Amino acid sequence: MTKTTERRDFLKLGAFGLAGGALLAGATAIPSARLAAAAADPNSKLRSVLDRGHLIVGTGSTNAPWHFENEKGELVGMDITMAQILAKGLFADPTKVEFVRQDPAARIPNINTGKVDITIQFMTISSDRAQLVNFSRPYYVEGVALLTLPGADGKNFDQLKAAGKGARVSILQNVGAEEGVHEVLPDATVMQLDTQANVIQALDSHRVDAAAVDLSTVRWMVARSPNKYADSGKSWRSMLYGAALPQGDLDWLTFVNQVFNCAMFGHENELFDKAFKDYFGDTPPTRKTGFPAI
Repeated sequence: MTKTTERRDFLKLGAFGLAGGALLAGATAIPSARLAAAAADPNSKLRSVLDRGHLIVGTGSTNAPWHFENEKGELVGMDITMAQILAKGLFADPTKVEFVRQDPAARIPNINTGKVDITIQFMTISSDRAQLVNFSRPYYVEGVALLTLPGADGKNFDQLKAAGKGARVSILQNVGAEEGVHEVLPDATVMQLDTQANVIQALDSHRVDAAAVDLSTVRWMVARSPNKYADSGKSWRSMLYGAALPQGDLDWLTFVNQVFNCAMFGHENELFDKAFKDYFGDTPPTRKTGFPAI
């Protein structure tokens, strides 16, 4: 047994190497992930991924801060980190993952044809999609938010709301776009534009006072350029992002959920916390012992 395997088995026992109640009950050691997989359904993706020796993940490459190329041409982003977290849970090695770059329209088909083991691609969980694939537990709550300019009079939400009809907001042209802005700014003047780039350019050129974009986009742009952009402090219309998996495979779904739980709420949180800070400029809430908060 290698030192890495020994360490993984030790950590599986919990704090101080003791499983819950192990000190009193004399519990035996928990087997390694590979040995535990032998108890999985022979047709489970969990077993086939472990036998293959690496994870295959469908994702994108053009949407920061979720999945994009850095200056070295490497895929990075929050979705990429979630894949690395899963690979680490499988193999104690976050690099054991193969990324399949796919168009958003291929997210579900590539799962159902077996081209990828899992899709991690800023995918909104919905009732309709849940009829076609399983979803992991959510790893981000997306929403609509208002990107503003730090030196402007309407840099925060209260100022925008007080401006009434004088508040100008750009948003991507879509059915219900104007109504969406009026949910929070009922009197604002709404400018619908054809691309996200033009939505933000309208703010840069001071044609509008705020750009209505994804909350993650606001946090990413403010984290990168705090002197250029500001967060108005308002977000709404929450949407859950989760990974998509094949239906009918409880072993695989349960494993993915537990790895994500440990990364978000447990002790295996180093990769998740760093990515959350890097891509959203924010620190996850402190994990507290005692009553579970999952």
